[in-house]
Amino acid sequence: MTPRRLTVCADDYGLGPAVDRGILALAAQGRITALSCLVTSKRWPASGEALEACRAAAGLHFNLTEGEPLSPALRRHWPRFPSLGRLIALSMAGRLPPAVADEFQAQLHQFIAVTDAAPAFVDGHQHVHALPGVRPFALAAAEQLGVPLRNTGRVLGPGFAFKRGVIAACGGRALAAQARARGVAMPSALVGVYDFDPRADYRQLVRRWLPSAPDGALLFCHPALGEPDPGDVIAAARAREMAYLASEAFVEDLDAAGISLA
Repeated sequence: MTPRRLTVCADDYGLGPAVDRGILALAAQGRITALSCLVTSKRWPASGEALEACRAAAGLHFNLTEGEPLSPALRRHWPRFPSLGRLIALSMAGRLPPAVADEFQAQLHQFIAVTDAAPAFVDGHQHVHALPGVRPFALAAAEQLGVPLRNTGRVLGPGFAFKRGVIAACGGRALAAQARARGVAMPSALVGVYDFDPRADYRQLVRRWLPSAPDGALLFCHPALGEPDPGDVIAAARAREMAYLASEAFVEDLDAAGISLA
């Protein structure tokens, strides 16, 4: 039987040294096949240059909730990005500033300027790419570049049904429908949602997700290695993810589930 294909994407590359170390180490091991880049941090130029020898596909992790905007137009509205909760509320009320369009272009240009290449895919930090008022720019960029978008309209479990439902309801299903209508590629589904409880057995979570992942699905993860980055509220969960993904247990679990990395 042909193995099911799974993309494993590490999010938040560029956030801090520990996150970058972990993601690059897993890419060198062949344990992840993609990484999603935060280009709004001051360390992005160095982080981006370090991708030159990286084998994993690098995409744009569009950010509206972490740190400060890149574009002067959006900085006039938001000297710092809002919290995710406030962003969702503004988005659902149709009250996002028009300068979000400028910010999307600024982050896309920042990615290209440092890597000298277009992103291999587009997604959003905390899935903001699917929100009303944001997804038109994500769709247009993916269509223009001919690259996939992350699918947040089909978020599979088991477990954490409420959180999965919120992700799909906050624009994920609409994004998937519009992407299909425009011929924009997407993974078949998304797996990897949990609450980042540092006590969670990450291996057991993955072993439950793998059987539910259809061919062409994407597992998103958040590894980090070494001394935690200052202020990282999910540092303990990152360390647990890193330990498992770097272990032979991960390879054994993929084999047992009949899955190959794509």
